[in-house]
Amino acid sequence: MTSNNKNERVIALVGPYLSGKTSVMESALCLSGAAHHKGEGVRVVGDTAQEAKDREMGVELNVASCEFMGDRYTFLDCPGSVELAQETRNGLVAADAAVVVIEPDASKIPGMAPLMRLLDVHKLPTYVFVNKIDKAHGSVRDLAEALKAVCTKPIVLRHLPIRTGEEITGYVDLASERAFVYSKGEPSKIVDLPEGEGERIEEARYTMLETMADFDDQLMEELLEDVHPPREEVLTDLAKDVQQALLVPVMMGSALSDNGVFRLMKALRHELGDLDATLERMNAADNPAASLGQVLKTYHTPHGGKLSLTRVLKGSFKDGDTVNGERISGVYRLTGDKQDKLSKAEAGEVIAFGRLEELRTGDTISAGGANPLPWPEVMAPVYGLAVRADNRNDEVKLSTSLAKITDEDPSIFYKHSEDTNELVLWGQGQVHIQIAIDRLKNKYGLTVSTQRPQVPYKETIRKGKTQHSRFKKQTGGHGQFGDVVIDVKPLPPGTGFSFEETIHGGSIPRQYIPSVETGIKQYLERGPLGFPVVDVGVTLTDGKYHAVDSSDMAFQTAGRLAMSEALPECGPVLLEPVMHVKVHVPSEFTARVNGLISTRRGQILGFDARAGWPGWDTVEANMPQSEMHDMIVELRSMTQGAGTFEAEYDHLAELTGRLADQVLESHKDS
Repeated sequence: MTSNNKNERVIALVGPYLSGKTSVMESALCLSGAAHHKGEGVRVVGDTAQEAKDREMGVELNVASCEFMGDRYTFLDCPGSVELAQETRNGLVAADAAVVVIEPDASKIPGMAPLMRLLDVHKLPTYVFVNKIDKAHGSVRDLAEALKAVCTKPIVLRHLPIRTGEEITGYVDLASERAFVYSKGEPSKIVDLPEGEGERIEEARYTMLETMADFDDQLMEELLEDVHPPREEVLTDLAKDVQQALLVPVMMGSALSDNGVFRLMKALRHELGDLDATLERMNAADNPAASLGQVLKTYHTPHGGKLSLTRVLKGSFKDGDTVNGERISGVYRLTGDKQDKLSKAEAGEVIAFGRLEELRTGDTISAGGANPLPWPEVMAPVYGLAVRADNRNDEVKLSTSLAKITDEDPSIFYKHSEDTNELVLWGQGQVHIQIAIDRLKNKYGLTVSTQRPQVPYKETIRKGKTQHSRFKKQTGGHGQFGDVVIDVKPLPPGTGFSFEETIHGGSIPRQYIPSVETGIKQYLERGPLGFPVVDVGVTLTDGKYHAVDSSDMAFQTAGRLAMSEALPECGPVLLEPVMHVKVHVPSEFTARVNGLISTRRGQILGFDARAGWPGWDTVEANMPQSEMHDMIVELRSMTQGAGTFEAEYDHLAELTGRLADQVLESHKDS
């Protein structure tokens, strides 16, 4: 099978969980003949991973292609869960347009604000497709108003619903001034405009044209002079506005019944620009590479090895070519989990290249030199779980498998905590982490146990002490002898540990002094409360040695003994890590977020408008790390999924009273 030179369009399907993105894609595939017709609730090509089947939701970027009216379309079906938003971010980079699939429920729109903002940032031509319109109960106008609240670009209602009783049975296309009624399993039928609806239709069309006239002086003049703009002029203007990402048309239909999808496909065909427009948007037009591509997604397949899903932007690539120092071993077009082998990949196509082991998601590829193309930052983690292999013999395999999972999804990463000796898996929420854990089992045969990560508490002292300690042991032959006098004192917060010595007259030979410091440091790894000790200064002032029995080990033990005897009398106190947190939320939720922070022992530092996000606030606070484990869950719940935060370590603070007692008690049992 070989690639052909058709006009290639790449469409990202985005939107909330359960809105029906995969159904829209599968309807398009069926209407174009690329897939057999689906049955309700039966997937044709989408969500083939076991983790997706178990949850009945998309869990990663899903790809499928079809030909429609002589052009090729590749759909990037992006997961709807807010916890999987990195997949959406990555998929949007090299798309020609986005179709936002939503349900006809205005109450679910506020949570879409981050997605709509992302589309604005990318300056991506965007359509909204109101799916499941046959099950709508509320007003489509109310839905459009809700969309306006989360979108900085103008929303234009292109389709006006036709109702039979309370049921929506079709729509009027306000741009073409044609009416369509739905027919289950068949294309919508063109009918006469509904009788008695002329005034309503004209009013809705005029509202759409008013918005378009903001970008077209001629259209503005026609409206001012009460001239009825002709159909072809309106369609041409609308196409221009969409291509320039000036506004967002709203269309409607029902993907499970194939209603409205054909019209959506025709709009994509007639109203989108060519690949050159995408290259300009990606800052790739002037890239010097003759052949250029960008990796959108990495897959590790059970039998085919590593696949790098790539948008070819310029030139072509063929099997056996060398890119970025590696040889391409296979060129494939993906449709769900099906792979069609090609001999060549042409500009515009989305193709998977085989066995490019060093290539990573986001990399720019070329045969020679290429300027790296922009790529979204990886989202900051907001939720973590400590993991360990159920079988200790699988620990090496666990690291290898996690490396592949994080290669597929860069917004998951794992890190070994030196403070708690735990392997912590970090991501965007409970579902995100659980998908990774399920993937370990389903894909790599690994079962793991999880638990809430331990908080890396520390301890320090409130007062100083002079301590004289002697380590003496006689076991026959050479014994062991070390005698030290130390001054222990607290240091300012954040200072760490300091060691000095004021030995005079050779009371301790110079070669043994580092051993004393080593013993002191060993004790500080676990102080009298059971945690690492920080912000302590120790001065070695005096001591004694024995010409035969003294040794490095003896003085190391003496140093450790002196600390163990001194620190319990220095007023040890527990320290907890405190994070500096920035919480980003729509302004209507700011008061609630302030309450959330306060109930989690946070100290609110202030809030301000979020830069570049109209209608959003950023609340800054200091919060104990122990209070943040599941904060993202509550934050999303109270902000309809829109809120998020970023956090970084700030300082250690004393923890006393009942909470300190609980920490110490639980630590005894661990």
